[in-house]
Amino acid sequence: MLIYKGENLNTVRTIISGSGSYIPPQVKCNEDFKSNEFFDSKQGRIPTANEEIVEKFRQITGIYERRYADSNQSTSGMAAIAGERAIADAGIDPETLDQIIVAHNFGDIDAHSVQSDATPSLAARVKHILGIKNTACVAYDILFGCPGWLQGVIQADAFIKAGVAKKCLVIGAETLSRVLDPHDRDSMIFSDGAGAVVVEARESAPDGSGILSSCARTFTVDEARYIDMGHSNNPEADQQILYIKMQGRKVYEFALKHLPAAIKSCIDDSGMPITAIRKIFIHQANEKLDEAIVNGLYKLYGLTPDLPSIMPMNIHTLGNSSVATIPTLYDMVRKGELPEHQVVTGDVVVFASVGAGMHMNAVTYRV
Repeated sequence: MLIYKGENLNTVRTIISGSGSYIPPQVKCNEDFKSNEFFDSKQGRIPTANEEIVEKFRQITGIYERRYADSNQSTSGMAAIAGERAIADAGIDPETLDQIIVAHNFGDIDAHSVQSDATPSLAARVKHILGIKNTACVAYDILFGCPGWLQGVIQADAFIKAGVAKKCLVIGAETLSRVLDPHDRDSMIFSDGAGAVVVEARESAPDGSGILSSCARTFTVDEARYIDMGHSNNPEADQQILYIKMQGRKVYEFALKHLPAAIKSCIDDSGMPITAIRKIFIHQANEKLDEAIVNGLYKLYGLTPDLPSIMPMNIHTLGNSSVATIPTLYDMVRKGELPEHQVVTGDVVVFASVGAGMHMNAVTYRV
């Protein structure tokens, strides 16, 4: 039997002891895109008026504002702020952290460049910024598309249950605004931000708080490049520069086909009935897609969800910040920044995400 410092590992659960987030200051409204020249993926000019393009975008995604980092900010800098806030919220000494896991996809990117900078790792940079001297605190990055932060939580949970770690800081941070093609309509969906949690090993309490179950899936036969890097849609732009590209329809159909079943598997493994789930913190990808996924999940149980009460959302004003959406959303709900949503001790919630890879994952958690 594995032993964790004299304790039976079966009594140890991973709990979220603190959360923090950083929302960049620069507000980018939909109206700001009306002066863009939009081209399709075959580099043909889109004849539709920009006003119509922008309005259709809002109707589908629910986004009317998003946040961009200021020119003097970096992904690792925002990650450090979110991490510092999570540490303070947890009330722990940062020197007691065993791991710092930073999920991202593009590293640090200078505001005047599209070149990714990820050496040293962003986690190492965050540890440096936070001034943590403990050399036993291991800092490393994870690249897992939009589900990266949640995969970091799953990984931390595995280390904790294996007795390798007791406290981990898991951060998701991104400055997607610096890898966007202004001539691509899909560029309007993305944004910047950072969110973090401290997860700790705790002996199981009578209320059973902690991670109850998790699952992760990777689809690569036909789906690997549904989200990737590509040239500008504008044929006159520098074709040596690569930007984030997305096959929106394929991503939508893929997520709707596979994610509800993955979430159901996770919930079923937890031993909790679907009726016990109080909130679903889903990756803020697209309002219509998120609604369809949650509806699809409940349909597998023969039920219809009350979406306004079960599914908190901040995509309307923050956009899709990839790995940062779930931890940011969870932090906002915990701190009372979305008054229509609350979580209290004993609530069972689900975290779920899908993104580039194509990867997807889910976690069932009792607060």
